[in-house]
Amino acid sequence: MTASEIMSREVYTVYPDTPVADVVKLMIEKRISGVPVISRQGDVIGIISEGDLLFKDKDLRYPSFISLLGGMIYLESPKRFAEEFRKSIALRAEEIMTGDVITVEEEARVSEMAGLMTEQQVNRLPVLRNGKLVGIVTRADILRALVTDFE
Repeated sequence: MTASEIMSREVYTVYPDTPVADVVKLMIEKRISGVPVISRQGDVIGIISEGDLLFKDKDLRYPSFISLLGGMIYLESPKRFAEEFRKSIALRAEEIMTGDVITVEEEARVSEMAGLMTEQQVNRLPVLRNGKLVGIVTRADILRALVTDFE
């Protein structure tokens, strides 16, 4: 089976300037756990998941460090802290989205998509045709395909 056979063709999307509050409302109303962020030209430029939105309510903790000879040695990643901080104060989709979107083409096989999802730890894959969004495959879609294979 391929992405085009199992994908959802009705994909809810948001624009970079969509307020985060509107993204949350959309996800709750449509009962979806993630939404692609697209440019006005229809290019996928990011994705927002429930995990991204949880940073809005997370207690941030400055990374621990050791002071040594006038310098600081961080025991935790300052880069990760900066990313969490950025997402916690986000007001628009572009400020909270994950920018490195893993996508697949319509011809991608279920095994390939399952591998991508597990290796990259993502729950959904936007499906593209000629660089434009035409669908989305979720983990649930993969599981349904696997059940069909077993029957």
